[in-house]
Amino acid sequence: MNFDRNIVVGFIALAILFFGYFYFINKENAANIRQKAILDSITNINIQAARAKTSIADSGTVTISNEIKPVSNFTQAATMVEEITVVENEVFIIGFSNKGGQPKWVELKNFKTKDGNQVKLAATSFDKIDYAINSGVNQTERINELFFTAGQVVNKEDGSKTISFTLASDSTKSAITHQFTIKPNEYMLDFNLNLNGADKLLTDEVLNLEWNYRAISQENDLKYERVNTQLGYNLNGEFDYHTIGRRSDVIFEDKVQWLGMRQRFFNTILVAKNNFKSGKIEWSTPNDSLTAVQSTANMQIEAKGENVSIPLSVFYGPSDYRILKKYEMEMSQLVNLGQGIYAFVRPINKYIVLPVFDFCMKLVNSYGMAILLLTFFIRLITSPLMYPGYKTSAQMKLLRPDLAKLKEKFPEQQQFAMEQMKFMREAGVNQFAGCLPGLLQIPIFFALYSFFNAHVDLRGQNFLWADDLSAFDSIFNFGNIPLISSIYGEHVSLFTITACVTSMLISIYSMSAAPDQNNPMLKYMPYIFPVFLLFIFNGLPSALTWYYTVSNVITLALQWTIQRFIIDHDKLLVKIEENRKKPKSKSKWQEQMEKMQEQQKKLKEPHGKR
Repeated sequence: MNFDRNIVVGFIALAILFFGYFYFINKENAANIRQKAILDSITNINIQAARAKTSIADSGTVTISNEIKPVSNFTQAATMVEEITVVENEVFIIGFSNKGGQPKWVELKNFKTKDGNQVKLAATSFDKIDYAINSGVNQTERINELFFTAGQVVNKEDGSKTISFTLASDSTKSAITHQFTIKPNEYMLDFNLNLNGADKLLTDEVLNLEWNYRAISQENDLKYERVNTQLGYNLNGEFDYHTIGRRSDVIFEDKVQWLGMRQRFFNTILVAKNNFKSGKIEWSTPNDSLTAVQSTANMQIEAKGENVSIPLSVFYGPSDYRILKKYEMEMSQLVNLGQGIYAFVRPINKYIVLPVFDFCMKLVNSYGMAILLLTFFIRLITSPLMYPGYKTSAQMKLLRPDLAKLKEKFPEQQQFAMEQMKFMREAGVNQFAGCLPGLLQIPIFFALYSFFNAHVDLRGQNFLWADDLSAFDSIFNFGNIPLISSIYGEHVSLFTITACVTSMLISIYSMSAAPDQNNPMLKYMPYIFPVFLLFIFNGLPSALTWYYTVSNVITLALQWTIQRFIIDHDKLLVKIEENRKKPKSKSKWQEQMEKMQEQQKKLKEPHGKR
């Protein structure tokens, strides 16, 4: 194989993998956009959300509305008013409503929205945990429409807080209790659902739990946020997931331990400690500018006996691998450090990138500088693997005059390729080592692409001109221009430009070692691949394009240093001459290649004479 072909193959392999990956991502996003939502329901949600806005009084209790609705055995539960009880720990504030006896909104203390407010989860009128109960003869009621009696917040010795909501029947001994426990520094909320008289309240000893969740956009780029939104669940002890847009529902016919929606950087997860027995979840991406995704899950839980206690828990918090790992149940798999066909990069992120990045942060306390140190570390540990490629480049430069003469002697390309292979083998030059630097970057790039997309700590962190390392760095917004915006975007990313320019310099420098400078494909290759990157990288997180820029600068410095100071060209030339004098034995693969080339040459000769 020619050296120039090695370089071309390396670039083509990179381009194919990059475009394959981003085509896959863009296809998912296109599916998201095509999904239609019912505009009337969205309007209704917005109206109800506006009506639900309240101010929290010093006492932590707010009166919102009266609602009178006659309900057979639960008449008293329909004549109460809605009250909000606020409970908090170090990481979030939860507003509990006595209507339905459940959280009405959750506010994360350590995270802000694009508007500077605290991030809120499960805060719309669409969000609810609901189930039906038998309220009389041939009558059922939804628990979310009934008013519970709220208990006092109880502070325990271990620092946790509990609050209970009770719903009692007017004429029977049936009662329902929702007890919530908030632990110190925990995003996981324990939820115990107790049913006294479950045999009368439920049908067929099954609780049909409905969980509605609407993920309001928290980032500047809704399109990119939807691409990175997914449903995850633990089915029979194994994690699985679905990206939003590829399908719209999942039917569970076996035990489900938990299911959750990851909204790029924030998760809401419903856990059944004794498992859901079966169920179904559906989701959609409404045609609005507010919602990343909304979902409805209908899950079945066994409730045998007269008095039943169902232990649940709900996670409201960041998509942080270190936090979710504590809860086991493979919950940390919901953080995309490498999934699907790119799962092979997950160990790289778990055992190398994440620990090293955390260590770098302790040293410099700057995310931009930590990325720089991480880049230096990666290049340091990969440099021994990259060195053979640099050595081959130096050898090719030394052999260029001889290869030029060989080209003149054998002008026919196929014959020249065969003779060049023979010549290189005699000189002891490993042509395949020239492909290694480019190919080695592929798993590293995909690992860091996943890492920088999923690492919540980067969210909102500024560096140089970038306002948010988890998003693209825009130095100029030119708005929506037909065709251009769909291909390139509506902005210019400066880190993308620096990454592409340095990539072009590497290509030009590498091409200078090519033996055949007249090859038209080789001539324009240095300019083609960086242009591809310009379109691919423009919408990616600035953390990734900053890493790529630093990595390219290091590559240029290494190439120049190795060529100038480390590789002794005189000794290398002597070594090549010594190798050429040694007797060479052909491998079976080389013999087969030469045999095939000879056969192809003979097949062409009769055709040429005709």
